[in-house]
Amino acid sequence: MLKNLKWLGAAFEAFLGIPILGGLFIIGMGYSPLGFMFFYHLVVLILSFSRHDRFSYGAVVGLTASVLGFIPIVGMLLHWAASISLAVDAATTRRESRLDQKDSYDDPF
Repeated sequence: MLKNLKWLGAAFEAFLGIPILGGLFIIGMGYSPLGFMFFYHLVVLILSFSRHDRFSYGAVVGLTASVLGFIPIVGMLLHWAASISLAVDAATTRRESRLDQKDSYDDPF
């Protein structure tokens, strides 16, 4: 699930990083996509800590892109960086979580 959320976040960030189209979408929606993506990346970061005991660099770059995304050129570059880092993070995330792993000892009862 977390791996899919990271891939989806990478796709969203790639769309928002398209030079004219992404900017027009963000401005046309009243900057609400930046707020949505901030909470999206926050949820991914929390899930990454709770399910995998792992820090998600892609989510942190995404949070930074959401906060500074209103600055025209800087926002576009940050959305690109977030998209790339989320894709790398998703590619290196394992499918199973620590919650899915069974205990290593055999319970005799």
